[in-house]
Amino acid sequence: MSFAAMMLTGLAIDLVLGWPDRLHARIGHPVTWLGRVIAALEARWNRGPRGARLRMGAATTGIVVGLALVPAVAVQMLLPAGPPGWLIGGVLAWPLIALRSMHDHVAAVARPLAQGDLDGARAAVAMIVGRDPATLDTGGVARAGIESLAENTGDGIVAPIFWGVVAGLPGIAVYKAINTLDSMIGHRDARFEAFGKMAARLDDAVNLIPARLTGGLFALGMPRHAARACRVMLRDARRHRSPNAGWPEAAMAGALGLRLSGPRAYGARFSDEPWLNAGAPDPGPRDLHRALSLYARAMALLALALGALCLF
Repeated sequence: MSFAAMMLTGLAIDLVLGWPDRLHARIGHPVTWLGRVIAALEARWNRGPRGARLRMGAATTGIVVGLALVPAVAVQMLLPAGPPGWLIGGVLAWPLIALRSMHDHVAAVARPLAQGDLDGARAAVAMIVGRDPATLDTGGVARAGIESLAENTGDGIVAPIFWGVVAGLPGIAVYKAINTLDSMIGHRDARFEAFGKMAARLDDAVNLIPARLTGGLFALGMPRHAARACRVMLRDARRHRSPNAGWPEAAMAGALGLRLSGPRAYGARFSDEPWLNAGAPDPGPRDLHRALSLYARAMALLALALGALCLF
């Protein structure tokens, strides 16, 4: 009960405040703190034969997870019982929940796209996706924004809250450490394939349940098309290159009646990804706003679920 109340408090604070720019300028953010440690260890240890890179990558993962886990356990042990404890815990969990920033980043793509400013929309979408924005037309920008919203709702909001409910501050802190490791070193390229393997495998594991819960929230958030969303999710999610991202993306595609994923370019590299909900139309500018509305409803359902857990 206290862990659910803690997460609901953090969610509410982030909804109202986000992570203020002035605070970020003054102290940074816990994810950037971990990021500096990861970057330093990677620069020192990611060298030599593949076996050495595997071992040192695993060591890096263990160190970073430990740096998140130990203080989180210590703080949680010191929290007072009852409402004061979950209020303090909620404040500490707040930076690790990306509810408002997720909305704001996608809204920053939707606004110029709706006004016909393709260059402005490309610049905004480049902040949240890795593909080459110069190759994206209006439909491609809208598709990239919706896919980012769907995937990052899972690993930026639902997953940290899920692990926070399971284990409190240690749960959410360790999850964010693993997710940050994956985002920095869990890449399938010559530099990171071995060094980041442990981080990538752990990230797949900790997102297994939350990704599917996120897909369910998107389906429930569009009651008229919930059956279609579930059908597309169950049919197409496993076609995605990621074992987890396909679930929320396919559910979003089915709920909105659009096709997502598909071929895309990452710089000079072309990736021929399969379509999710193939045969449906490409998204347009207004569909980004529809996706944001669905996101808001799904997050309201998440908050209601947390509230219900607080009663038991």
